[in-house]
Amino acid sequence: MIFQLYEKLDCPEEVIKHCQAVEKRALTLARNFSPHVDLELVKNGALLHDVGRCQSNDISHAIVGAQILKKMEFSSDLTRIVERHIGAGIPPQEALELGLPPKDYTPQTLEEKIVAHADNLVHYQKDVGLNFVLRKWEKRLGPEHPSLERLTRLHKEVAGFDFL
Repeated sequence: MIFQLYEKLDCPEEVIKHCQAVEKRALTLARNFSPHVDLELVKNGALLHDVGRCQSNDISHAIVGAQILKKMEFSSDLTRIVERHIGAGIPPQEALELGLPPKDYTPQTLEEKIVAHADNLVHYQKDVGLNFVLRKWEKRLGPEHPSLERLTRLHKEVAGFDFL
């Protein structure tokens, strides 16, 4: 059903391949928390996290993706994973500064955190480590941006010392 949705939305093949790579990384991370994590939710959340990229390639793709899933009556748990997967989370004030609706887009549940961070640790279709991601974000956002601390905190919580 997920791949039929991507086909219906005429989503680029590279987005689908990226989501498959994130699924693999997310399930690897999730197994560290078994049986306290919903593996099916992690799997589907990872496969759908970038569904909004079928219609938007900017940061709003998470909101667009959540709207697509809501319209198609996917579960609220899955919709929240898509909406909150951006980076290591975006608090309301930063969301406003980025032109997003002022809302907290910080992952809350274990499943949300796993999918968000698995996405961080996959560059296109390639697994990368925390240091790669920190350098990329620092170059883009500056060395003092608060998202770097959020990323490090999320990594410790979800991935431990899995630096690849």
